[in-house]
Amino acid sequence: MFVKHNNLTQIKAYFKSKLPQFSKTERSSMVKQLAIKRLDVSSSEFLLSDDVLLSESDLLYFLDVVKRLQQNEPFQHIIGEVEFYGVNLKSDNRALVPRPETEELVDWVIKSVHTNEEQLVLDLCSGSGCIAFALKANLPKVKVKAMELSDEAIELIQENSAFTSLDIGVVKANVLNPESYSSFQKHTFDIWVSNPPYIPNSYKEIMHKNVLDFEPHMALFVDNESPLIFYREIALNAKEYLKDKGSLFLEIHEDFCGEMIDLLESLGFVNIELRKDMQGRARMMRAQSVFLSYEQQ
Repeated sequence: MFVKHNNLTQIKAYFKSKLPQFSKTERSSMVKQLAIKRLDVSSSEFLLSDDVLLSESDLLYFLDVVKRLQQNEPFQHIIGEVEFYGVNLKSDNRALVPRPETEELVDWVIKSVHTNEEQLVLDLCSGSGCIAFALKANLPKVKVKAMELSDEAIELIQENSAFTSLDIGVVKANVLNPESYSSFQKHTFDIWVSNPPYIPNSYKEIMHKNVLDFEPHMALFVDNESPLIFYREIALNAKEYLKDKGSLFLEIHEDFCGEMIDLLESLGFVNIELRKDMQGRARMMRAQSVFLSYEQQ
């Protein structure tokens, strides 16, 4: 057997010896989440469960998790769930693992809306639907639509809708195709928000294997020659479908901040704001759309 005694104390020691690439805090969190899910105990019960005897199948479960982590598989995919802005979602290789900086983007959106306002929001390149579900959970009066191209990701969104009991609309569409927006009524959305693909292909050589080997490349990478392709198309259509003074929120690549400001200014957006994440990197933008009605022209 790979541990001396079949209890969680030994499991924690095994994680420490076999997974030195993770911090103590990360390892402790993983063991806690795994134990709660596998052993069906509460958080408070877990604190008193170090000496609880584990079955052989339980021990093999923890062993398998360690092997998968050693092969760089994301922990969120292994456990099958992820907490995003207080919402528990299903997570697997059909969509990106939600990142902390995306939570910061969601927080910005939520704080820009009064909780009793009835607004219409579109989440583009939705992936697992993490942004859409977090917004709906915290702004129950807001109507949220999620636009996504991948059939597998859409399936995950639908599963997450049932998993969370949160109702959002799902639109299968390619954001790069102008016809994808034709079912929407112009100038009706209050907010568009997106975390689109933005990593140039040339950056693959510096990416971690847990990203390259286990997350969908279509949600990550763009051609080196056109790194802003998604932003340009999203912004062009946002001008047509956002209300006057409607807001466009974007997660961006820190290497293209200047280009993004130039792009949005060239398209007539105003009140453009750039924000840094908790790591001090410029990763988020907000801009407002303005348009002239026929009476104003």
